[in-house]
Amino acid sequence: MRFCLNVDHVATLRNARGEEQPDPITFALMAEQFGVDGIVVHLREDRRHINDRDVRLLRELITTKLDLEMAATEEIIQIACDVVPELATLVPEKRQELTTEGGLNVIDNIEHLRTSISRLHDADIAVSLFIEPDINQIDAASEIGADLIEIHTGNYANALGEDNIFEELDKIRIAAKHAKKLGLGVNAGHGLNYLNIKDFNVIKEIDEVSIGQAVIARAIFVGLEKAIKDMIGLINSASV
Repeated sequence: MRFCLNVDHVATLRNARGEEQPDPITFALMAEQFGVDGIVVHLREDRRHINDRDVRLLRELITTKLDLEMAATEEIIQIACDVVPELATLVPEKRQELTTEGGLNVIDNIEHLRTSISRLHDADIAVSLFIEPDINQIDAASEIGADLIEIHTGNYANALGEDNIFEELDKIRIAAKHAKKLGLGVNAGHGLNYLNIKDFNVIKEIDEVSIGQAVIARAIFVGLEKAIKDMIGLINSASV
């Protein structure tokens, strides 16, 4: 599995005091040097962490892959078409949420998402849809031309008890296999950390994981290089 690092929380810390540090751009460039496969940022409508300047600088400076998480709104789609990240991941977005709380309802928004995907494709941007591990939603994502899905792993990450954890993990495994049969790329993310990532050694169909908060939190204690290399080691062992 590939590992992409979400640097939103670095920007959150910067913005808490209205200062210039810590700089998420520098953080991302260091992360690349330490072995991540790409950088993920979520440009929210309220710009609560990552801002427009961050996105444009990342596009200019990083040498791996830029995954721009975004709502399918006119303003953000236009920014994506101007910046041209390698990947746009369409996510649901609510102003009051602390973090993305669930997957897109593709079925109920199929025409809007179809149009959004078409516009991003016209700008040569691959498109992923952040969805629950639900077969019907995956079918809808394939129908409207998504290149990938990113499976929301939040329910798995928050599950308590061995039976519940296994049940949620099995949903992800079944969803990943189904998506692969449809020719979709499969990413996964939300709530993954140093303890639960090991469970993914049973899901060979997942191409890439997106992790942010856990790595940034660990970096406070052990430094960024060790935090990243520890995660890469776990991911590589899970991929054997």
